[in-house]
Amino acid sequence: MTLAFPNAQSLPIGIVVRRAPGVTRWARYAWSVSSVLPGAPAADWKVMRSAGDVTEYHAATLPLTLYVSDAEAYAHELQARVPSVYVVLRQNERAGELPWSVALVTASPYEAQDYCDSAEEMVEKIAMPDAVHHWIARFVDTYHEEEAFIKRRRDTARVDRVDDGIGDARIRQTSDVYRAPRRKAVSE
Repeated sequence: MTLAFPNAQSLPIGIVVRRAPGVTRWARYAWSVSSVLPGAPAADWKVMRSAGDVTEYHAATLPLTLYVSDAEAYAHELQARVPSVYVVLRQNERAGELPWSVALVTASPYEAQDYCDSAEEMVEKIAMPDAVHHWIARFVDTYHEEEAFIKRRRDTARVDRVDDGIGDARIRQTSDVYRAPRRKAVSE
């Protein structure tokens, strides 16, 4: 664990990407994130294992950074049935054999949702390892403050009364019509 900013903590997370044969004739391979490795060293698409046509790569190691301002989002994720981290893959410019690059790893479901709104990235939800879960739980316990719900109260203004003064008081009329006063003609 390292301090990235005054109000943040980071942990290096290795991203394991699986390449399997495509299930349609239009996609040669199906790519997915299979797991994360807390505290992993740096890597650049290092082959971890290969069995038949399926290959797993240690694609990259990125910092999982927790910010104090996002403590509510982390608390929300820890309450999920299966707490997860989210990995964002972006299509690679040099679309050779490796068409994806790892763009981000986050524990905030809100940030992951922002990336899901775009069709340019692929967001993968991966079960959170126990070590990462405990680290995030300590962070949330330290920095998250639950905000008390305060119900709004209605204004005390009476809306059932008759509106007096609608229109211009200088105009004598029986209805509520907005009309500007006219100048009296000057007699010569």
